[in-house]
Amino acid sequence: MIEAGALLVQSERNDLSGFIRHFKNYTSKKFLEVILDGVESRSDWMRVVFEYHGKFKRKQTYQIWTHEHHAEVIYSQKFIEQKVNYIHQNPVKNGLVDKQEDYLYSSARNYTGMESLIDVCILDFECKTY
Repeated sequence: MIEAGALLVQSERNDLSGFIRHFKNYTSKKFLEVILDGVESRSDWMRVVFEYHGKFKRKQTYQIWTHEHHAEVIYSQKFIEQKVNYIHQNPVKNGLVDKQEDYLYSSARNYTGMESLIDVCILDFECKTY
């Protein structure tokens, strides 16, 4: 199971915390729908884990996300290129796929012209492949 995710986002209102809060809220609901429907093969195991972490909260049955996040301000073209390449290479480093564009939920697919599950803004630079 994937333990972390990485996003590059731009906030029109410079409200990164608000974006992350809404993102976690929305995706938590979607994850729980899949888990509680029992379609995912690891649903029982994940439900137990998320229930365990939720019991430490007063008004929560499940906890999907941790409360912290590690936001970094993008300050240069080189820095954003490093971050995109890092994000694309993570599934390979974690042994999930052999090539970064093979990971179904990666924007690396968009950069290589493959069909993708997510819409992204393609940045103007050459992505590294390993």
